[in-house]
Amino acid sequence: MNVVRTTGVTKRYGALAALDGVSVTLAGNTIHGLLGRNGAGKTTLMRILTGQSFETGGTVEVFGQHPYENADVLARTCFIKESQHYPEKFRVRHALRAAELLYPNWDTAFAAELLADFAVPSGQLLGKLSRGQLSAVGVIIGLASRAPLTLFDEPYLGLDAVARQLFYDRLLADYAAHPRTIVLSTHLIDEVSDLIEHVVLLDGGRVLIDADAESLRGEAVAVTGPADAVERYAAGYEELHRERIGGALRVTLTGAPDRAHPGLDFEPVSLQQLVVRTTQHHGALVAAGKEAR
Repeated sequence: MNVVRTTGVTKRYGALAALDGVSVTLAGNTIHGLLGRNGAGKTTLMRILTGQSFETGGTVEVFGQHPYENADVLARTCFIKESQHYPEKFRVRHALRAAELLYPNWDTAFAAELLADFAVPSGQLLGKLSRGQLSAVGVIIGLASRAPLTLFDEPYLGLDAVARQLFYDRLLADYAAHPRTIVLSTHLIDEVSDLIEHVVLLDGGRVLIDADAESLRGEAVAVTGPADAVERYAAGYEELHRERIGGALRVTLTGAPDRAHPGLDFEPVSLQQLVVRTTQHHGALVAAGKEAR
């Protein structure tokens, strides 16, 4: 079952197109990675999906309905942002109580476990928490909500490496026990690459990748060797990046290249490297005026 479907979605702010013809489908009970540089359109898309903004054009469906001012959709959706704001006089327990009233699948016992895991005092004023503790509150609400569609927009950036790993571990364990649709928007791609099952990469408000993560892991390769030999080999594939290393040439190729060729070295390309090289390649095409529409 598809939880999210967008077709040709645009969002304009005057002359600026924050989203430009975005068509994506997010399957249910899947962990999706929504990736891209700052300003790529990730937060804009998530705000539209969660009814906090309205598209300029195109169609949006969440659970088969438009999310804007739709109580049925919003009751099944949890959106946790990096800079989450709470009422000034709220204590941690007040934020959790508000979440309990908002989300039908809220798990009070799980929230208490997570408070202990992240060492967040329930009686503390939210305004007095450290950045890391405040990020942890958002993570706790997102996990304990058990919302059928849960979106995390970089809320864990304030967490240190140990706390982020705790978040990943608890997310994966709870997702296994209570499957739902999760969207992770993050720049820490290497950290979450083993969690992500499906990848959507945005750049300049457009979709560059919309694919199963496992298929992407075999899609690209870095090839190094004598320049002439690499040039001949690379001619059959799409090139994302090239660099000179002494007298050798190194190119990053996509299109599931054959990894058996005498005299050439082949290295796998990580998901983060693929995202970076694909984004750089797209930027170069745009700058050269060669981007396909």
